[in-house]
Amino acid sequence: MESQTQTQPHILVLPYPIQGHINPMLQFSKRLASKGPRVTLVATTTISESVKAIASHTINVEIISDGSTESKTFDTSDSDEYYENFRVTVSQSLTKLIETQKSSKHPPKFVVYDSVMPWALIIARELGVDGAPFFTQSGAVNAIYYHGYKGTLKLPLEEPTVSLPSMPLLGANDLPSFMADTGTYRALFSTLLNQLSNIDEANWIFCNTVYELEDEVG
Repeated sequence: MESQTQTQPHILVLPYPIQGHINPMLQFSKRLASKGPRVTLVATTTISESVKAIASHTINVEIISDGSTESKTFDTSDSDEYYENFRVTVSQSLTKLIETQKSSKHPPKFVVYDSVMPWALIIARELGVDGAPFFTQSGAVNAIYYHGYKGTLKLPLEEPTVSLPSMPLLGANDLPSFMADTGTYRALFSTLLNQLSNIDEANWIFCNTVYELEDEVG
């Protein structure tokens, strides 16, 4: 039993602290744990209480600071300042957590991080841990962002229809509104496109997708 515990891989799962991102990564964590690894869901202080309430006995939970407290919470409006404050604080908190965990009985071997936090891969690698992004949106949506990031999809949109590889012809209304008007939700727009900035460096790529809706995607 002791030898099994020592060889049991430890995986950290870091979701972005909004509901549509937490749920898929929580379910992913439970599925991972069912296969044998030790899994720790890393939640930030903004969502600490809700995560504790829904966590399963099959996974562990660690809380790290994102700069919010019970008396002070971040303004989560679309602003570069919010995203930068979040990045800096969580980067520091994640670094401390991994360093602490590395000297424990269960040092982490891998970090699965929400794709909108690509800087988590940089932190993990610097600390000798591998990592992979988890895309909470469908593969089709991720493909649209990918072509926007690479510049093969010209933004802001000027044509009424968009043709992308392995996808049906799309109208402007089929795409996120900020891709037609890049002046709206600028910080969010930048965050969603830049989530692909180091995707080629990841060990694995995980997607929360629906195969029945994307059977034509090659």
